[in-house]
Amino acid sequence: MGELFRSEEMTLAQLFLQSEAAYCCVSELGEIGMVQFRDLNPDVNVFQRKFVNEVRRCEEMDRKLRFVEKEIKKASIPIMDTGENPEVPFPRDMIDLEATFEKLENELKEINTNQEALKKNFLELTELKHILHRTQQFFNEMEDPSLLEESSMPLDSNEPNRAAPLRLGFVAGVIGRERIPTFERMLWRVCRGNVFLRQADIEDPLEDPSTGDQVHKSVFIIFFQGDQLKNRVKKICEGFRATLYPCPETPQERKEMLAGVNARIDDLQMVLNQTEDHRQRVLQAAAKTVRVWFIKVRKMKAIYHTLNLCNIDVTQKCLIAEVWCPVSDMDSIQFALRRGTEKSGSTVPSILNRMQTKQTPPTYNKTNKFTSGFQNIVDAYGIGNYREINPAPYTIITFPFLFAVMFGDLGHGTLMTCAALYLVLRESRLMAQKNDNEIFNMVFSGRYIILLMGIFSMYTGLIYNDCFSKSLNMFGSGWSVRPMFTEANWSDETLGGNAALQLDPAVKGVFRGPYPLGIDPIWSISINKLTFLNSFKMKMSVVLGVIHMIFGVTLSLFNHLYFKKPLNIYLGFIPEIVFMSSLFGYLVILIFYKWVSYDALTSRDAPSLLIAFINMFLFSYNDPTSKPLYRGQMGLQIFLVLIALACVPCMLIVKTLVMRRQYLWQKHLGTQNFGGIRVGNGPTEDEANIIQHDQLAQQSEEEPEAPEEEEFNFADMAVHQAIHTIEYCLGCISNTASYLRLWALSLAHAQLSEVLWSMVMRIGLSKSPAGFILMAIIFSFFAVLTVAILLIMEGLSAFLHALRLHWVEFQNKFYVGQGFKFLPFTFESILEGRFDE
Repeated sequence: MGELFRSEEMTLAQLFLQSEAAYCCVSELGEIGMVQFRDLNPDVNVFQRKFVNEVRRCEEMDRKLRFVEKEIKKASIPIMDTGENPEVPFPRDMIDLEATFEKLENELKEINTNQEALKKNFLELTELKHILHRTQQFFNEMEDPSLLEESSMPLDSNEPNRAAPLRLGFVAGVIGRERIPTFERMLWRVCRGNVFLRQADIEDPLEDPSTGDQVHKSVFIIFFQGDQLKNRVKKICEGFRATLYPCPETPQERKEMLAGVNARIDDLQMVLNQTEDHRQRVLQAAAKTVRVWFIKVRKMKAIYHTLNLCNIDVTQKCLIAEVWCPVSDMDSIQFALRRGTEKSGSTVPSILNRMQTKQTPPTYNKTNKFTSGFQNIVDAYGIGNYREINPAPYTIITFPFLFAVMFGDLGHGTLMTCAALYLVLRESRLMAQKNDNEIFNMVFSGRYIILLMGIFSMYTGLIYNDCFSKSLNMFGSGWSVRPMFTEANWSDETLGGNAALQLDPAVKGVFRGPYPLGIDPIWSISINKLTFLNSFKMKMSVVLGVIHMIFGVTLSLFNHLYFKKPLNIYLGFIPEIVFMSSLFGYLVILIFYKWVSYDALTSRDAPSLLIAFINMFLFSYNDPTSKPLYRGQMGLQIFLVLIALACVPCMLIVKTLVMRRQYLWQKHLGTQNFGGIRVGNGPTEDEANIIQHDQLAQQSEEEPEAPEEEEFNFADMAVHQAIHTIEYCLGCISNTASYLRLWALSLAHAQLSEVLWSMVMRIGLSKSPAGFILMAIIFSFFAVLTVAILLIMEGLSAFLHALRLHWVEFQNKFYVGQGFKFLPFTFESILEGRFDE
């Protein structure tokens, strides 16, 4: 399981792989996904590396498979996905795969080419059929068809007024229906009105053979006289992409041609059906194995791409690789190398040798399906430094709890829990479906986060006694409207004649005792409900916020202890925790002290905590309106403020001076030891041989040696320490105020829920029982608004605010987050269908 509270211990190892076994060994390492390869050829162009030809061959096979996949999807054939994890093919199998894909691609291209040619011929014959049919109708509608025939009477010179023989030519064709108006205007203008156009729409849409789209066309016939107009008409038809077809002049010829066209169309349709059937059979056979082919090809490509990162020892005929890997998984890596060597048939075993380096290792936090969502929340802020304490385990509890403080409602929490339970219980089936919806995948990946948020919201809803803005009377109220044994006993007339009555807890019998769990339901009908809840939730927010921040500062102690930096403990952690505890920890104690010390009789004289806290900073203790909470308050508060002020120069000045003094000691005398305690703020000499925690090492990860340590710059260190100190001191104030969003969001959620109930459900409940249909409609409207506004919008708002509280207010106390993530070589993304590299 590894270490939960810190990232895994990593090591840099060197791999010696025999040339004949390198492919199989890298394949086995990709299956387990536990090593991150370093590029040992950063200066070598990608086109000059050893296995560039193999990578290109894999890319070519991948291109052919994408073409096949495109054709399968175009034919609406489902691709079979059995979830199988096929083994990586051997290099010798690449030739067979290439031949298979080449044959399949050529066959599909040939089928597509023939099919397109057949469809084009079918389209032309169909258009010609419509032309012959419509042209015959045009000629039948002509009032004087003899005008189209050449006159056989000779020209008589004795009759000068007799007209010359008249012959009208015509062209027929097909044009897109949307071009008809423009086409007609162009003919009229260019030919100056000396042509006659007839057109009719083709009712059935025709299929474009190149794109497969359905297009609407029209048949036209143009009558003209003379060759000059004929040339003009043809040029206009060519410009408008109209298709002209030969059309006989006599009805008998048109009839014979139409019969021949119909016969050819029937034969062509039969050939098209057979071609489509053959294409379907080929694609259906390919759909059964295309996913397996994809996985095999992309695994091979990933292996060769990884082999290009290795150095090649020509003399010993082996490949040398450097990898980052977890120390706890060294045995698994050794077993994988052994399996790869046996699979390749090599007799020389592969060697895994640990190396010493000064470079910063990557950060690797092992997760499972439950913790991965919370780890992603932390990593979204920044990848932790190597071996830095991991906030994710604490976030599992604190994040849903802070969300629930803002979202506290038993009803809404129950709905959220049920939705998350559905995703959790059916996760195997939902994962198998592989939904492409991005929003659904985001929600599904955070199903365990949503589940905990819903459970915690149910708990806080019980504490607030809030269920869809209504209180639950589970144990009876702790208040009595009929105080007994007093002269102030209320009669029925008093209760019925007054819209509002005040309950005094100081009167005997009115307040019978605290409510067993949460808030008394009587507050839901009280006039001062908001006043009471605001005071309660505001103080609760401050208490939770201060505890959360002190816990964050405490976690920094474990970082200093682990990295053996005593200076950060004495002049960092101790002043920080004392500063926050003496001011804001004291405020939390005052809150609890006030709750405990004052009862119903003395609560009217209780001083304001806010005024007392402000006077504490101003050293103002003469305010007659602010009485002391306890004896000796002034002396204790002055002492706490002075202690807090004394912590500031410790962090601001003393730490910088001590660091400078240590640097001078280390420069002239080396690392000093006094009484067995090392006076230093960096790693020991032995540890420095393994790791060096600096950012420059990360930037030069590809270099064989880490850069030398920079000279100590007192000015830069003083500025850095000043910024850190000012940020922490001011942040204690601003961060405490930031936790008041717990109160604000909780109040907003409760008020929205109450407004929705009063404006929607109260309308339905006020109707007579006969209005059942109206009640059902109103309840449906209420349910939709509840899910859309209170669950989704308010839930997202509370989620973002809880995220900010963890990123800014909590993690900045101990979490640096300047590391880089461990990215092992793995086939997992290929198996899941994510082929991005």
